[in-house]
Amino acid sequence: MLCLGVSGGLDKVYDNSLDLPKTFLHDGAAVLVRDGQVIAAVEEERLNRIKHSNKLPSRSIQHCLTAAGVQLSDIDCIAFYATEAYCNAMLQRMRVSQREIEVPLDARVLLQTIVAQEFGAEIDPARVSFVSHHMAHAVSAFAMSGFQESLVFAVDGGGDFLSGLMAVGSKNELTQLASFPEHNSLGLFYLETIRYLGYGLFDEYKVMGLAPYGDPAPYRELFARFYELLDEGSYRVHLDRIGPTLLRAIEVRGKGMPFTQQHRDVSASLQEALERIVFHILRHYRKATDMKRLCLAGGVAQNCTMNGKLLYSGLFEDIFVQPASHDAGCALGAALMASQELGQSAPRERLREVYWGPDLGSERAIEQELRAWAGHVEIERRDDVAESAAELMAGGAVIAWVQGRSEFGPRALGNRSILADPRPAANKDRINAMVKKREGYRPFAPSVLEEYAREYFDLPEGMREFPFMNFVVRVHEAKRSVLGAITHVDGTARLQTVSRQTNPLYWDLINAFKKRTGVPVLLNTSFNNNAEPIVDSVSDAITTFLTTDLDGLVVGPFMIKKRAPTPKEWAELAVSLPPYVRLHRVRAYTALDRQETVCAIETSHSAWDSVRISNELFDLLMQIEGEALVGDLLETMTVDQARRESLVKELRGLWEQRLVRLHPSSAARARPGRAFMREDG
Repeated sequence: MLCLGVSGGLDKVYDNSLDLPKTFLHDGAAVLVRDGQVIAAVEEERLNRIKHSNKLPSRSIQHCLTAAGVQLSDIDCIAFYATEAYCNAMLQRMRVSQREIEVPLDARVLLQTIVAQEFGAEIDPARVSFVSHHMAHAVSAFAMSGFQESLVFAVDGGGDFLSGLMAVGSKNELTQLASFPEHNSLGLFYLETIRYLGYGLFDEYKVMGLAPYGDPAPYRELFARFYELLDEGSYRVHLDRIGPTLLRAIEVRGKGMPFTQQHRDVSASLQEALERIVFHILRHYRKATDMKRLCLAGGVAQNCTMNGKLLYSGLFEDIFVQPASHDAGCALGAALMASQELGQSAPRERLREVYWGPDLGSERAIEQELRAWAGHVEIERRDDVAESAAELMAGGAVIAWVQGRSEFGPRALGNRSILADPRPAANKDRINAMVKKREGYRPFAPSVLEEYAREYFDLPEGMREFPFMNFVVRVHEAKRSVLGAITHVDGTARLQTVSRQTNPLYWDLINAFKKRTGVPVLLNTSFNNNAEPIVDSVSDAITTFLTTDLDGLVVGPFMIKKRAPTPKEWAELAVSLPPYVRLHRVRAYTALDRQETVCAIETSHSAWDSVRISNELFDLLMQIEGEALVGDLLETMTVDQARRESLVKELRGLWEQRLVRLHPSSAARARPGRAFMREDG
């Protein structure tokens, strides 16, 4: 029995005919289960390179089919992660705001049509189902928890006109106890507040990281006006009060502006308010149901600080947080719901790993991709790659580590990771500034060998497995100075424990680092920069390596270092435009009230945000049909050598922002490359 769960949008990638907002549908993903067990899963953003993609996850669906060796016609049920009524209502809203829509405004017909267009196969309407959004969240957690019974809390910004539900899980059944209306959304409560801190949708985790730098006391009374705690675990939030109150009370921060202590204190007050409301709800239902275990899912369940406080509170004996608790995880829940409906429930086993994404491929395939970049990198094959990588990190290097199948969900768990020595506090600042290119306050997570977790972290009695970075825990006071790069300002860390059974190569790497340093811990953060999702393929990995200040890259058994390419080697690269960008040239007025020609490159996935470019580069890029060699394009320009070098530098800047693609040409990929250095010892 094959069931495919799908989250995301109802239009094709790079097709903006519906212009669906990301607040409606986002985090596209596909998950394939066979007889209740996951075969493959991946988020669309990993493949189309658009963060929080809100399109039909066509590439993700294809990955799942390929991984299982099946065709779309072999799928017994395709389950979409929202109710049909909700999708139809949203489409009708689109009709009001966009009167010239030329697509069906019936969600079932639209889904069947677009899938048929993408995969060339008609779908039997009887094999398509739409499921409750929050029940999909809830099932995705309970079915993976291994619990025979538990309380289940799904809580997010919104979906199906609700913002959450409370249920009791028993064996394979979920019984809903309560639902929470959208106007009481805790996700929107958080989002509405962070808008005045210079952040927006999908930035909530950044404010969670900022909160420990603040004191909640100065704004505690102010935040008390934004919500009420009512009887029987009920509550009310006043979203309409947040904006007017904060506008009067604080200096609103613009995006990219410096943080003041006021902003930090507001962050702390917001985090405290969220925790107060969640504890109020859960205390009531814990008492009312006598359930000793808890499952969490939904976007709010990604608040690892809140999860950690629930863990330490002792309110529940055990807590399971779905590792992909955001909307992409609904694809998992939808697939499992469909499978159960067809008589195949998920086995009652605790989820141990989520390495469900695309594999790197064979060593030969990896080698071929690396060979095409030979002018820009030096490559050495090592049989003892874990030992060699550990030696680099013990010597101060920051490296990227890419192995096997990619992780499903928002965390890099040792297969698509940036890794470093967790001891020097300076590593945090260095990686934030030079590699991740993000705010300096943002913390990094530790990966620790499971066997040594208690030695370094204060864990509740009886708990030793934290494989998914879902909980912020306390670092032992005596170890905080030892783990300077991963200990946050409040003495905590977002923990990942690593098991030899679930990821033996990553375990070997950390153990090799321990042998050299005495510390069984690595700093682990996702392998990407601030302009892109986490890397997935070998090509993604090389691109990010070459456009950040990483010291080394490990892909499969290959150790990779940067070369200093010559102008000729830059000229031999091909340049192409991603499908999500467009070139734009207009006449505009300057600050001196003069007209001038303005050239820009714009991205569809950022509401057509634009980056200004030079007139010469605009003319160069306009010549591209498919792909073109950089050198060939430069030959068409009547400019001197200094200007050519300047254009290449400008082009590389756009590459760093993922506004153009630089890559080996098709011809270069096909021809034999230089031999690798090899060490077989």
